[in-house]
Amino acid sequence: MASKYPTDSGYLTSFDGTKIYYEVRGKGKPVLLVHGFIVNSNSWKGTALYNDLLNEGYKVIVLDMRGNGKSGKPHDTTAYANDAEAKDIMLLMNSLKINKYSVVGYSRGSIITARLLVLDKKIQDAVMGGMGADFTNPAWPRRIMFYRALMGDSIPGLKGAVDYVKQQGLDQLALAYLQKEQPSTSKEELSKVLQPVLVISGDKDADNGSSHELAKLLPNSSIGTAPGDHNHAAATPEFSKEVISFLKKNNY
Repeated sequence: MASKYPTDSGYLTSFDGTKIYYEVRGKGKPVLLVHGFIVNSNSWKGTALYNDLLNEGYKVIVLDMRGNGKSGKPHDTTAYANDAEAKDIMLLMNSLKINKYSVVGYSRGSIITARLLVLDKKIQDAVMGGMGADFTNPAWPRRIMFYRALMGDSIPGLKGAVDYVKQQGLDQLALAYLQKEQPSTSKEELSKVLQPVLVISGDKDADNGSSHELAKLLPNSSIGTAPGDHNHAAATPEFSKEVISFLKKNNY
């Protein structure tokens, strides 16, 4: 169980003064887990991967991305622009004195992982889970519809997500701004990513486009599959097995 590993937690004051909450467990090679949309770092803690990484001797780092969880939630759209989230992570790695690390993103966390692969030379390898190639489009319709729904427009198919945000007492405006300023990574940028990247999705997940199409854009990619849909695949033992096998293969 993860509980046997002491937790070092704290807040990073990021480049614009926003407080970013993080936790570190374990003492081995560092693996950063980047959560998706409308969740926070706790979403990793119920997964097989979180526990398996610790039991395999890795140092596991999670954070609440700005706008989520215990981190700051600025009500200023510019606070989420210009790779703010990637900058938060890069500053956190610097503050933790981590010179090399692996990153595992899921869903929207994979979109941020793509930015990190472009911007941070410390990344040795990466996992992009629950993501296809659709996010490479700066005008991705799904992103725009989420933004409009969170700003109060009636969007077919998204009422349930907005109702959940309200029921959970989440910061709806901050989440809207996250969608408004969500970064895209161009196909040209992805073509220059030389680190090994595992692209993995659930066998019933088609939420964000084709994972196979994304893998084709990355020169050093491999494909993995786990059982389940977009909301459940990341928690499965099969997802964990694929990720850890990939990390071990790319030992550094």
